[in-house]
Amino acid sequence: MVIEKILVLDFGGQYNQLIARRVREQNVYAEILPYTAGIDRIREGNYKGIIFTGGPNSVYDESSPRYSRDILELGIPVLGICYGAQLMAYLLGGTVTSAPSSEYGKTDIKLFTDSKLFNNVTADNTCWMSHTDYISEPPKGFSVTGYTSNCPCAAMENPDLGFYAVQFHPEVNHTPQGPVMLHNFLYEICGCLGDWVMASFVEESISALREKIGDKKVLCAMSGGVDSSVAALMIHKAVGKQLTCVFVDHGLLRKNEGDDVERVFKGEFDMNLIRVNCQPRFMKRLAGISDPETKRKIIGEEFIRVFEEEALKIGEVDYLVQGTIYPDVIESGVGDAAVIKSHHNVGGLPKDIAFKGLIEPLRDLFKDEVRKAGLEMGIPEDLVWRQPFPGPGLAIRIMGEVTEHKLAILRDADYIFREEIKKAGIARDINQYFAVLTNVRSVGVMGDGRTYDYMLALRGVTTSDFMTADFARIPYDVLDICSRRIVNEVGHINRIVYDITSKPPATIEWE
Repeated sequence: MVIEKILVLDFGGQYNQLIARRVREQNVYAEILPYTAGIDRIREGNYKGIIFTGGPNSVYDESSPRYSRDILELGIPVLGICYGAQLMAYLLGGTVTSAPSSEYGKTDIKLFTDSKLFNNVTADNTCWMSHTDYISEPPKGFSVTGYTSNCPCAAMENPDLGFYAVQFHPEVNHTPQGPVMLHNFLYEICGCLGDWVMASFVEESISALREKIGDKKVLCAMSGGVDSSVAALMIHKAVGKQLTCVFVDHGLLRKNEGDDVERVFKGEFDMNLIRVNCQPRFMKRLAGISDPETKRKIIGEEFIRVFEEEALKIGEVDYLVQGTIYPDVIESGVGDAAVIKSHHNVGGLPKDIAFKGLIEPLRDLFKDEVRKAGLEMGIPEDLVWRQPFPGPGLAIRIMGEVTEHKLAILRDADYIFREEIKKAGIARDINQYFAVLTNVRSVGVMGDGRTYDYMLALRGVTTSDFMTADFARIPYDVLDICSRRIVNEVGHINRIVYDITSKPPATIEWE
């Protein structure tokens, strides 16, 4: 079966993959290519439509990413977003200039709802802006279909050519009716039928993995989290016993986690699983280290070294599999994105890795898509909906140096917090929640005596893509129970705070 496709042409924006994800949510397959892709390759792609992404550049800067006007002569509908809108205007003879007043964040916008792009969209609307340039004069044949108080051409179109452009970002959560706009582009303008679903991705991925791996041996980096679990099962379905899963118990796991991982994957899924207990090795490497980036790099390198050693015991191993997902890649600064933090399975890989190839079957998926893939393959819901857990584990939830003493404190406190969230029946309403042991100590009073102990931070966020997030509104009575239990049941904590910062400006994890 030929699957209809939309091309997302990447001009260096942070949201390129998010755009593709939003398209896939509409049951239309999206494929991302860099702006350097040749016109013949694009022509041969038989795309139903093209989306120009945003980007940080100015179209009138000669060094900015561009494309030849040929792409607008393929007879394919095009939607330009932010920089992509400006590029469309520039290529077709419009004028792009520096805006008298830049717009960032939530912005009120007026939309002309007779446009196909804004069908079933409210005229007086809210969108997410992020620009310093703007289209001051649309190209000939275009009409303005939206404006704000600072942007006279916030949207434009030439329906005869199938060209549409918006200065704002319809793909982010902060543009509430963005999904409707994208649906209109896909179905009303491009004529898509919506024949792509997660089952298709899983089936095609397993088939492609089987062909790629052939009769080779594979080693999977298992952490027991959602991402590595789904990646492991996908490989297992593709090549069966050719896969050996190595679970590194580095001593930085949550309470009871090591035993749970071994029970589920060895018992329920009949996978080749080797549990490597190497807590002393990691603690020795982390001794005296406080910098979060250094901690991540050390853990990432040590992970790989353990895998290499286990591979030697197994015999020749051709591929290493990891559960890398897209937020890991984008935050690690791959491509044009700035480095936000290194992930152990991206930025922390040593250059002399001793495997013939690296396989990352989930690299193009976001967290919610990974969960859908897991359910599609039959992973139990309890496992699929486990709390996200970073590869470096509790090492990056302990501020400053990691010690056995701090690990014991955090394990118990985090367990109580997660237990009370589950008891309250709100676990599915909070996308990620955990405790952080800060490096701050404060004065307290317990049993009529003075204490000087650690401050613990609780963190809960709601998000659909983990690229942006808002703090979860956990009921005060639940936080109250958590606070009282942790202080009474866990030693060396005398103060508890709740993190009410969104992402951005903060990240979800503290380190």
